[in-house]
Amino acid sequence: MAVESIPPVIRPLTRPRIRLDDFAAQADAACAADDVATILTGIALSTRAVQPGDLFVALPGKNGHGADFSDRAVQAGAVAVLTDAAGEDAARASGVPYIVSDNLRGRLGGLSAYLYGTHQNAPTMFGVTGTNGKTTTAHVLEAALHQMGLVTGLSSTAERHINGEIYVSQLTTPEATDVHALLARMEEAKVEAAVLEVSAQGLTHSRVDGIVFDCVGFTNLSIDHLDDYGTMETYFEAKELLFNPERARAGVASLETHWGANLMTGHGIPVTSISVDAADDADWQFEILEVLPEATRFRVQNRAGDTVETSVALLGDHLVADAALAIAMILTAGYPADQVAAALRGGIDVYIPGRTESVSGAAGPRVYVDFGHSSDAFEKTLTAVRSVTTGRVIMLFGADGDRDPFKRPEMARVAAAHSDILVITDHHPRFEDPESIRRMLVEAAREAFPHKQIVEVSPPEAAIDYVVDLANDNDAILWAGPGHQDYRDIKGVRTPYSARALAREALNRHGWPTSA
Repeated sequence: MAVESIPPVIRPLTRPRIRLDDFAAQADAACAADDVATILTGIALSTRAVQPGDLFVALPGKNGHGADFSDRAVQAGAVAVLTDAAGEDAARASGVPYIVSDNLRGRLGGLSAYLYGTHQNAPTMFGVTGTNGKTTTAHVLEAALHQMGLVTGLSSTAERHINGEIYVSQLTTPEATDVHALLARMEEAKVEAAVLEVSAQGLTHSRVDGIVFDCVGFTNLSIDHLDDYGTMETYFEAKELLFNPERARAGVASLETHWGANLMTGHGIPVTSISVDAADDADWQFEILEVLPEATRFRVQNRAGDTVETSVALLGDHLVADAALAIAMILTAGYPADQVAAALRGGIDVYIPGRTESVSGAAGPRVYVDFGHSSDAFEKTLTAVRSVTTGRVIMLFGADGDRDPFKRPEMARVAAAHSDILVITDHHPRFEDPESIRRMLVEAAREAFPHKQIVEVSPPEAAIDYVVDLANDNDAILWAGPGHQDYRDIKGVRTPYSARALAREALNRHGWPTSA
């Protein structure tokens, strides 16, 4: 059965009312004299997101021009079309008012901010970028700010939050039209501090244009998205776009990878560094004080002596590093250290969907479901799992189809290196042959570790049952990739699927308890 619904675009409850001629002026364009009084109450980049009263933005794409779908947008309620010269004829044929401008992708953030008024009354804004750890940092940021007594908002890969309301996410960084609609809804809900997870694509595709963050953070950089960016240098250049005066007022960069040091100078904003290693001589130092099965206690301190000591229920030093970055960002944004320390003294109460999330009970093998899908994430998470496991570590994972095949062999080698048993299965095959994806992973793992137990099991429902049957009560299973997601993408169809539910069902079938 296919998933029929896509997570909805979050709009303000009170819709804006902007005349088409006023909007056109912002786009350095003009509309026909008969159309000047057309009222716009929203803006949408996808026909699926169009609501009555919207301006439909028609951009050129990989497989055609968005203007070719203007009729569909009008049927959904669009009252006008914004396009470029190449889409003008199709926009005219739709029968509704239209305006033509250039560089629409680059203008879209500013135009969306103008329509929704988000350029006027923004909350304190935090942005987080990097390869791994963005979601953890973002969720810890929001949880800490909430404990400090602030009304908070969040946009992450996993969820959107607006003053306690929770919505499912679709993209890590929504399109600019949707980002500003979300911020407008946050303003209505009296949000005082908002946290946005910012992807490389979000930056190079101008999805956060029109936003100036009070503080931005950088977690790390590792191999990912090379199908989009080609080289690590180009990938980093996409990330560092967040660290310039047009987008941010201040920044904090983790020195976990050497790329963080590249952000320290020459970006036009003050950027401080954070590290667990005293040899790095970072502006912010964090220290892990105590590691318990249920939480990790740590301290964050800057050169001026501002100190926050707290704990967080996260497994692994790398996740604690993300939490420490979050605290440094809060202090960098100007919140007093004593206020932060007092609010977090008893620990940070945070739930991060699908990040080393335990689905097993008090007895039996521990089963963790994780969203990690890179070799760096695998290594860190497997290391963390092994640190709390007395038996074997069993790894289960698959790779995305139609996405960055360059990283797959290294993912397989790292997974094999840091587990005792490796089981390869399917993830999102999309339009790629799942058998060929599995073959690439299995061959890379066996070539690197020919004597290790490496097994191929498909589909994932059978794979999780296989590994649970294989496990003893003191073993741990890490199922990496699906995390919190509730679907699989198979030939363009979103099929209902929950790794968390499947893992619990497998445990129950084999007589083991599960978590709630």
